[in-house]
Amino acid sequence: NLESLDEFIAVNRSNYSAYRDALADVPGLSLVQHDESERCNYQYVVLEVDEKQAGITRDELVHVLQAENILARKYFWPGCHRMQPYRSYFPNAGLLLPETERVAARVVVLPTGTAVNPDQIRTICGIIRLCTQQAPELRRLQARKAGVAQ
Repeated sequence: NLESLDEFIAVNRSNYSAYRDALADVPGLSLVQHDESERCNYQYVVLEVDEKQAGITRDELVHVLQAENILARKYFWPGCHRMQPYRSYFPNAGLLLPETERVAARVVVLPTGTAVNPDQIRTICGIIRLCTQQAPELRRLQARKAGVAQ
């Protein structure tokens, strides 16, 4: 809806800023930054998870967020080189694209848009922060759950 475009962009930018501010001091997490000199719609809030610093993988974080009914998803996953027709033409492309593989395994897109309000963003960021703070316990519980399911 082009008449509301500026409003949508303003909400998305505000949401992006709220996520950025709330997660700024969490080790191992960083939002993909936007070039402030360019016009951007802030349609996606992309979080990069460094497992070594955060203590949790992107997949573990997405699992928890989805379990809490938060619409978070793996971003650029799988990489295009792992989808058809590229996968058939270049089955070993992953060996030639180590940086793509690394980034594709680390990024998650967080919910944004007019349906997401500041309180929800604070809740989401609180869950994310808790996941990093309690990563060993979270892993232990997930491993125990996986063992029970087998």
